[in-house]
Amino acid sequence: MTEHKHQVVIVGGGSAGITVAARLMQAENPPDVAIIEPSETHHYQPIWTLVGGGVFDRDISARAEEELIPRGVTWIRAFADSFDPDHDEVKLTNGDTVKYDHLVVAAGIQCDWDKVKGLKETLGQNGVASNYSYESVSKTWEFIKGFDEGNALFTFPATPIKCAGAPQKIMYLAEESFRKQGVRKAANVIYATATPSMFGIPKYRATLEKIVADRDIEPKFQRNLVEVRGQKKEAVFHNIADDKEEVLDFTMMHVTPPQSAPDFIKASPLANADGWVAVDKHTLQHDQHKNVWSLGDCSSLPCSKTGAAVRKQAPVLVENLLAVRAGKSMRGRYDGYASCPLVTGYGKLVLAEFGYDGKIMETFPFDQAKERYSMYALKAYMLPDLYWHGMLQGRM
Repeated sequence: MTEHKHQVVIVGGGSAGITVAARLMQAENPPDVAIIEPSETHHYQPIWTLVGGGVFDRDISARAEEELIPRGVTWIRAFADSFDPDHDEVKLTNGDTVKYDHLVVAAGIQCDWDKVKGLKETLGQNGVASNYSYESVSKTWEFIKGFDEGNALFTFPATPIKCAGAPQKIMYLAEESFRKQGVRKAANVIYATATPSMFGIPKYRATLEKIVADRDIEPKFQRNLVEVRGQKKEAVFHNIADDKEEVLDFTMMHVTPPQSAPDFIKASPLANADGWVAVDKHTLQHDQHKNVWSLGDCSSLPCSKTGAAVRKQAPVLVENLLAVRAGKSMRGRYDGYASCPLVTGYGKLVLAEFGYDGKIMETFPFDQAKERYSMYALKAYMLPDLYWHGMLQGRM
């Protein structure tokens, strides 16, 4: 058993953790930083929508983690197990202890596949796929290509999820593919979502409602998937509004699994009642432990869980952390900015950008609620490069 000690310890080597580490190392007098991350491979998950839609191979999303750890940062290749904020310690599953002056929790979000009965057993088989896993994403395109007739279901769970637009993005790509394959007339495209509407921001919701109507897609609101009967090709939903069970058959189904904070965070003294790391929504500092910080999907920040949100959160967190280390007041403020590039077809995208309380925060001098090829090109070709060569290197 070994005891490590670092000035700043980051739990998680995903987009949030790497970006924070890179920004910290750019400080005038950078602290001693360590990242706790067990994975050897880092994935750019936003591209998985286009992998599932047959545009790219899944390998385009993967890079070696060791190539992304910023120079000068110690990589602790292990799983975090528990937190002891009263003693400024992180316990690892291998028995080691990591002590810190400041802790940044950036552990992402977990997919709770086992919370839908039968899903794990049939995923990748019987027409059931999901873009929310590197292992299953290629199956999505396989099942879209092989579709001939019947119900094509696309689900959204009754939990927060990463990239809330993703469950319907793949639906639009599948619907267009069915048209190109000449099977659209034999297809019933159904969006079964636990949400009460197509999107939470009215400006973009209006566009999506029109798209759904024009393309003869059937939305079924307030339906939460609770069971998949793979052999029978049946999906069991809880109809939230009527509090009844509803069974739909399917030829193919894209499932967005329920998601939550990682279990070791839920069980920790850092978590709020819902399991997320409890931080101030503007400063990103923990509510009780002033040397603890969090950002990204595992945090309690009341914003969309997207990479674009992390891009805005990381500079604020780093600015405030360095200020506290220097005994200065915090000046960084996060405004809730998030972006959701809503792919609505091949070569078509609605770029939703908004902040806290649904405030529209668009970047471009045109109406971003309209479908545009330029915004599709931005997502498919420009944003991945900006991610690998900009954001993860601390350049915003």
